[in-house]
Amino acid sequence: MTLLNHLSAFHWVSLHSLVVLVGLTFYSVASHARKQRRHPSAAIAWVISLLLLPYLALPLYLMLGNRKIVGYRQGLAAPTALRAAGELPAPASRSRQLAAAIGLPDSVTVEQLAIHQDGQDALDSLRQIIMGASRTLDLCTFILGRDGVGDEIAQLLMQRARAGVRVRLLLDGIGFYLGGRPDLKRLASAGVQVALFVSPLRSALRGRTNLRNHRKMVIADGQWLWCGGRNLAAEYFAGEPRRLRSKPAWIDLSFALRGAVAAQAQQRFDQDWIFATQGTLAGVTRPGAGSAAAPDSGARLVASGPDQTDDTIYTLLVSGCFQAQNRILAVTPYFVPDSTLLMALTLAARRGVAVDLLLPRQSNHRLADLARHAALRELAGAGGRIWLAPHMIHAKAVLFDNDLALVGSANLDERSLLVNFELMVAFYEASVVSGFAQWIEAQQKSATRYRPRKPGLARELLEGVVRLVAFQL
Repeated sequence: MTLLNHLSAFHWVSLHSLVVLVGLTFYSVASHARKQRRHPSAAIAWVISLLLLPYLALPLYLMLGNRKIVGYRQGLAAPTALRAAGELPAPASRSRQLAAAIGLPDSVTVEQLAIHQDGQDALDSLRQIIMGASRTLDLCTFILGRDGVGDEIAQLLMQRARAGVRVRLLLDGIGFYLGGRPDLKRLASAGVQVALFVSPLRSALRGRTNLRNHRKMVIADGQWLWCGGRNLAAEYFAGEPRRLRSKPAWIDLSFALRGAVAAQAQQRFDQDWIFATQGTLAGVTRPGAGSAAAPDSGARLVASGPDQTDDTIYTLLVSGCFQAQNRILAVTPYFVPDSTLLMALTLAARRGVAVDLLLPRQSNHRLADLARHAALRELAGAGGRIWLAPHMIHAKAVLFDNDLALVGSANLDERSLLVNFELMVAFYEASVVSGFAQWIEAQQKSATRYRPRKPGLARELLEGVVRLVAFQL
């Protein structure tokens, strides 16, 4: 019996070692072949998990491990050639050269830009763009609520579809459930084409379950773009009065514009739609180049996510922090940056750049609120000023000097910048950057200054665990 027990134990150890070897080999090969560049702590977490718990970690890696998707960028425009350094004045030239180097679309002129001052203004603009569509209407959102606002938007979409407009609605697979599961069959019966982006029930074994499309854009006739941080639900516009405890609307930031940036958004939506429906490039309209913008004006679409070779929004943020000379002004609901972005912000503050960060005092995600304090303490210690608003702020924007404003859907946390599909618009015109700065400063008036407190050991450990588990895998 003793010999049999030894042999049984030997076989179990051999099998366990084989599973560990397979898991580590698969992780290494997949990470290299698919260019899955990860934060060091995330890579360490995967390796330790595969060593200690391979039977659990390997299936989880197959479902959640992808950070980049090979081949998804097929059919996108090739990167623009770099301009000579002397053609544009510094520091604007640095930002534009970097954008060209990482394959972003050209900077083009902006027409009829409107920054929405509040939820009602944003909703009126959305209604106008939807009802103004005569040929095509495309919506991409993380959440379509099953509430007053969501139901109204669904009705408008069905109305336009019945009028002969080609209407496409792209919802994130997880966001569909978070939004209360809107009636997609009813939309489809009215002629609205509906697709779920990475449905969790169909994508688990393809390693895509962890991928979320967090982009928000509404494009009408390839000419008008409605964009920003708002999901299409009541709390992002006007609150929800039907609840027993009526909650005020979240403070959010969105805008609408006309022109070539909308055409860039149309191309991006087409690519997302193809991926979600497993379609082909046939029949996808290619936008024109548009009018090139002057060196100190214009805008360009900045998409980031697993479909991009580079982490584009993250790259522009880090570069902007190092290039800023006077001011960095940011607003975000969640602040859990990685060490590089945090270092770029703290170094900017230490060399005399005015760094102002606006956050909600309490967001809708308790884990994010818990995880943010380590970064806030470090930024405040470097001279950065953190402002806590009394109400929930869902806006996402980062401004550098008066030269660049990045506005859209990306939060300042690792999941948003390194895992999610996100969308920002980079604005270069001084008057436009100033307009977004005035919007943020108006929200800042009711905020109070953050005062860091030294945490105990247990608190520091808890914050570290939350950052590791919730924001880096």
